Amino acid sequence: MDRAFGSLGFYQVVRPLAVGIVHGLAGSAAVALLVLTTIRVPGWAVLYLFVFGIGTVTGMMLITAAIAVPFTFSEDRFTRLNRGLGLASGLVSLAFGLFIVYQMGFVNGLFAHSPKWVPH
Repeated sequence: MDRAFGSLGFYQVVRPLAVGIVHGLAGSAAVALLVLTTIRVPGWAVLYLFVFGIGTVTGMMLITAAIAVPFTFSEDRFTRLNRGLGLASGLVSLAFGLFIVYQMGFVNGLFAHSPKWVPH
């Protein structure tokens, strides 16, 4: 999509918003539900969900935009650096994901024959 729409200014604005919405809502539902169980008044619960959703989406959008800014500015002048930054960030993300899988799956026993989970 970047090759097809990358030159459009509107796409550059909407892309971080879309990524922020997806990441913000996908990763924080459990936290929202935990807090929501403590709110007894339905009106306050709806207000909490609204504020939590807006805050989560905004936060993820800003973080995504902040991460994208160096790539955007280095794209034209420093093509090799831009590719290197992209490769490095991808490898760091992959390594972190594999570390989390190892910790949760093998160290904490999630992939064992009888998985056990003890909340901390």
